[in-house]
Formats: sequence, structure tokens, C-alpha cells
Amino acid sequence: MTEFTAIGRPTPLIDGRARVTGATRFAADRPLPGLLHARLVPSLYAHARIEAMDTAAALATPGVVAVLTASDLPAVVPSSRSRLLLARGRVIFAGQPVALVLATSEAAAQDGAQQVRVQYDPQPAAVTLDEALAEGAPLVWPDGVPSGENVSAGAHGADQGAAAEAGKQASNVSSAATQTRGDVAAGFAAADVIVERVFTTAMVHQSSLETHTVAAQPDPATGGLTVWSSTQAPFDVRQELAEVLGLPEADLRVIATPVGGGFGGKFGLYEPLVALAARALNRPVRLSLTRLEELLATNPAPATRLRVRLGARRDGGLTALEAEVQVDNGCYPFDIAGFFGYMLASFYRVPNFSVRGQDVLTFKPSAGAYRAPGAPCVIFALDSVMDEMAQRLGADPLEFRLRHAARPGDPLADGDPWPGMGMAEVLEALRDHPAWRERAQARARGRGVGIAVGGWMGGTEPAAAACALDRDGRLVVHIGSVDLTGTTTGFALLAAEAFGLPAEKVRVIIGDTATAPYSGATGGSKVTYTTGAAVVQAARAAREQTLAIAADLLEAAAEDLEIVDGLVRVRGAPGKTLKLADIARKTMRFGGQYAPVYAHGRVAETAHAPGFSAQLAEVEVDQETGVVQVRRLVVAQDVGRALNPLAIEGQMHGGAVQGLGWALYEQMGYDAQGQLLTGTWQDYMLPGSMEAPAIETVIVEVPSEHGPFGARGVGEAPVVPTAAAIANAIADATGRRLTDLPMTPARVCAALARPREGVSSGRSA
Repeated sequence: MTEFTAIGRPTPLIDGRARVTGATRFAADRPLPGLLHARLVPSLYAHARIEAMDTAAALATPGVVAVLTASDLPAVVPSSRSRLLLARGRVIFAGQPVALVLATSEAAAQDGAQQVRVQYDPQPAAVTLDEALAEGAPLVWPDGVPSGENVSAGAHGADQGAAAEAGKQASNVSSAATQTRGDVAAGFAAADVIVERVFTTAMVHQSSLETHTVAAQPDPATGGLTVWSSTQAPFDVRQELAEVLGLPEADLRVIATPVGGGFGGKFGLYEPLVALAARALNRPVRLSLTRLEELLATNPAPATRLRVRLGARRDGGLTALEAEVQVDNGCYPFDIAGFFGYMLASFYRVPNFSVRGQDVLTFKPSAGAYRAPGAPCVIFALDSVMDEMAQRLGADPLEFRLRHAARPGDPLADGDPWPGMGMAEVLEALRDHPAWRERAQARARGRGVGIAVGGWMGGTEPAAAACALDRDGRLVVHIGSVDLTGTTTGFALLAAEAFGLPAEKVRVIIGDTATAPYSGATGGSKVTYTTGAAVVQAARAAREQTLAIAADLLEAAAEDLEIVDGLVRVRGAPGKTLKLADIARKTMRFGGQYAPVYAHGRVAETAHAPGFSAQLAEVEVDQETGVVQVRRLVVAQDVGRALNPLAIEGQMHGGAVQGLGWALYEQMGYDAQGQLLTGTWQDYMLPGSMEAPAIETVIVEVPSEHGPFGARGVGEAPVVPTAAAIANAIADATGRRLTDLPMTPARVCAALARPREGVSSGRSA
């Protein structure tokens, strides 16, 4: 990294000290005079008609100011989950809000909520995929599936692939998509080995430390609102509010507060409800979900079922892939099954494929994005089948993947070429790692070793940024994106590199929708790629403006100037210098002759920059209890250009631990009536420090053609292959392949009771 002066060096996060010392102010910490606290009244049933509602006792509760029901709110067309507001006549998942209690304290609001009496007429509920698809199943939307834009999936870059076909009027299938290439029947006829498995994954929650929190305050001067929200997407929230409230966007100000974890789950949910409540009472209102409400009534990752069939010749050549994907969307269309199929048919070179996907509605909370939405499920299925195929062919599993891994220019499922990416390079990095070379020693200790590889296409979205030179010689960067994982520090490094300043001389200001240039939602591994490119463009333009002024003052050509240590100097003439602070002062004074240094950067990059991760897991399996312990986890990831290795390694660690949760621990359980069984963190198991293994990171740099200094987004990729690597390690250790996530001790014990699976060169299913 010697060619760079700012990027490429481990840099602590700018706001790290404030976060760890408690100085950071989150949405729930904001004092608002006259604030009313809101509490949801959740439905007790997964499906029921609301016969009557009595709020008298709640209104008589000390401190309660109002109780709002659907009749107090406008009848909004439910074209997104956030527009369901309060249940109107019917509930479609247990936990759905039926009323909103507003009080002068959180305790009073909770007391009031417990006093609301609702009379229900319970109805049959289809809770599982099979129940929802059965003939005569109760319909989540009997009058037709609502249509709307899948904002969270699209913002992540998960809206690619075959166009989804809308579901029929009388069906719980909200959409279906099919993607094909070649002659699948002929491909399987030519196969000497066929592996077929059915995989399932559970509904998994993002489980952010901070729950959803929204506050809204009416503006009497304009008739508009100011909204504070722990959101990843302030501009999307503003658009949604404008449409629901019927107000111009200019009358709405959305301030994205520091987010205590999002992972795709905070793209906007209860903002319209809170805003309507604030307008109805003409007072500020805040809703901060409890942990139970967070698990009951937000947007977890969907449960899935994937049947995958793969064919190959004895020489190891792949011949055909066939898959059926069913995604449990919960109560509202998520429409991501087509993207599942797109990923399944894109990662490996398979000449013939047919992939069919269905998005299915059930009487559960609506599904949403969670870090690389869908990819962990797809790779769990696809790379498990690839691993088994290599085993049955007697091939080295890593070399088998390398042989068939997609390369830049290879066709994606839709026929478009793969952009530049490093799928092969991360596999090669894993091949060179001691953990792979020494796998025989691990097996001699009774451990299993498994690998997997997966990636993320990377999102795109227009973005803008601005840079100004201040009187103190610092460069001030103005952006509108939300910082979830250290992007503010990354932007400071990018601006410093582009302008020619030390990073400590750059200040990054995150504005709100009223003050900041547009930036897309923070998600999909795209903010550094898009907003970062705008920052670089703005910083370079600010540098040009600065040098133009200095050239005039120093009577030198701009191309003969350089910026070093806060000074502009003439190359070869160290005595001819100007301080950046002095240049800025000349642009900000009465009678000044030079315009202020203020530059803009604007991008609308439409090319994707995929990021890939290859992982190796070393596990021990207790043969009596079925407990799996991951002893070692190696994460190799293509990051394009490592702008801040310290932050990147943190992303790799965090993603892998979340992948560990997918693999062994996490699942939202529901009973036959659709009641949540895992409503607390005592019931919903998250991996902690005791469960996390030693994690080794390997940063691979395959520069992106379009990213700032070659950078790619890094947030999504590290969660993708973890579950598959662990599953393959369990198969290596036990000779049994598990196909259901999470791989709990009970499931491992059940697998251990089966005969051991051996190597075969014949067909298998």
C-alpha cells in the first residue's frame, strides 16, 4: 500500500470512543418537551376477525392520554408492510398491532396497553409453507395480494434475476419466477452422478442490540413533521411518510440517529404510524419497541425450503442443475424467490439449469432483509451439494469448486456477464492457508474440516457528497448516508487520500434529509461503493479549486503545486508555500476575491461490484450429545481495496459470527396456531463470546473497476458461506450430512443415528 498515504492503514473508528463510553445519543435518548410514549397493543391471534374493542379502561389509566385504533387513522392502501398501520377488521399475524396507547410515561403506556380489551373471532391460520400451499388453505389476502415495491430487498441489490410473476387472486403464492438455460433433461441424462437434497432454513431475526425506535414531532410553522428514527434509510422513510401523510417531502425532515445495529432490518417500519399519531395529538410521540415486540412484530429473515439436484460426469464436469425454491414471506410479499434462483444458477459454471421459485404468504410477521438477504440459505444448499458431489467423485473439494467457480465474463443466470470479482482468488487464498494444508492433522484429532464459498452481487444507487475547506485548514465532508459499521471513518480516509490531507484533518458530517445531499439506504454492501465514490469525486474537485487559488497567489501553474502537511507548495521550491487555512480564510472574508472552496461529487453507478468470501470451519462433534463446537474458522474475503483493514476485519468477524448463528443456534419457533415460542433472548439463542471460535481473517484484494480506489462493499459477504462450511465440516467429521438449519444437537443426534454415508461413483439421491 506504499502508493497511498491515507487508505490501507488500520484506523480506529472516529466515533468509537463515544460509542464505547456511552456518549453516543441514540433515538431513545433524545429529550422532547411534551413527549408522549407509545405502546403497541398486539394481536393475540395469528388470524382472527376483530369483533369489538373497548378502550375505556385504558383511557382511565393514570397517565394515558389517548388510545388510537384503525378508525382514528386514514385508510391507507397497504402497498408496503409499514402501511399496515393498525389492524383494520382482521389480524394476520400474532403480534400485529391493533391499537396504540399514548401516555406521559413508558410505564403508563404499558399499563394502558394491558387494559385494552379486544374481542376476537379466531380463524384458521396457515403457519407453514405446506399449510399455506394446501388446497383450500386460508388466504392471508383473500381480496388479492397487495402490490408494492420491495424497498429493503431492492436497496440491498436483491431485486435481480427473473421478473417475478404476480400471484393469482385466490392464492397464498405472491409471486413465482423461473430461470432456465440449455437442456436440463439432456444434462441429467449425460450425468454419471446425481446428488439431490432438500434443505430448509429457519426464520432468523436480525437481533440488533437497539430495538426499532421512532419519534415524531409536529412542526406548527409548516404543518410538517420532524422524525427521528434508528433507520438505515432516511430518504426512503421520508418518501414513505410523504405518501402516507399526503405532504410534500420538503415539509418532512427525517433525522437518522446513530443506529445500534440494523443488519437490513431497519429500512422503515413504524415511522408512518408514529407520525400519524403525532399529527393526531399535535404532540411529539416516541415508540421504542420492547424486545418481545421486536421479535413479535418486525421483519425477520424468511424461512426457506430448497430442493437442489446436481449432475456431473465421472471426470468431474458439471452437466445440469435443477432447483425448486419456496420462501416463507410471512404476511406480506417479500418477493425474493427469483433472486434465490438467480444466485443458485450464477455462482458455478453449469451449462444446463432450471430454477423455479415461489414466494409464499403465511400468517406470520412479514419477512425482510437480513445481511445478504437469501444468500446464506442459497449457499448452504448449493455448496452442501457441491461438497457432496466432490466426495462422491473422489475429488478434492477445494479444487472441485475452483474448477467450476464463475469468473469475470462468465454468464450470470440471466445471461449478463459477471463483472470483475474474486471468487477464484478467495478459494486460492484458502487453499494456501495452513488450516487447509494441515487438515489431515485436524482429522487425526477427531475433528472435521469443511469449506464453502459464497458472495454478494453488491448494491447500486445514486449518491452525492460535498466537500468544503474550512478556516482551520480542515476538509469538511457532507454526506447523507447512515453509518452502521464505520463508513464515516472510511469516508474520511477516502477524502484524505483524494485531497492530500492526513485523515485527522478531515471531518465527516452526516446530515439529515433536510440538510444533506442524497444518499441511498445503508445496506447491500453499497455505501462505500456509491457514496464513497461521490466523496472521492468531491474531494478531488475541492483539491482542484484549492490549487487554482494557490496557483494565483503563488504565481505558479496549478500542475506544479502539491499539498503536503497542510501546506500548498511549489514542487522544487520549498520556500514558496501557503497554508491551507490561509487559503480558506481568503475565500471567507469581506471583500474576498476568491470563491469559497466548495465542491460536489455525484455518482449514479449502475455496475455491480460483487464481493466473495471463502471460509474454512474446523469442528468437533460430541457423538453422545450432538453438540457441535467450532474450533477454528478461517475467513478469506475479496474486499477490492482494503481502505481500513481494521474495520474490514471487524466486518469479517461479525459476519462470520452471525453465520455461526444461522448454522447452529438461531430460529424463530412458532406453534401450530402461529404463536411465537421464542419471544425473548432466553428462548432465541444467539451465539456469544463463549460460542464464537477463534476467527482468522485473510484479506484478498481484487480491485473493483468502479469502486473508490478499487474498493468493494464488505458487509454482506462474510455471513454467506459460514453455515455451509460448518455443515460440510460436520459431514467430514461424522459421515452424515445435515440439511436443516439450525443444526441443533437434536438434529445432529438424529443424523448420527443414520448409517454413515460413504463415497460412491454411482448415482445417488
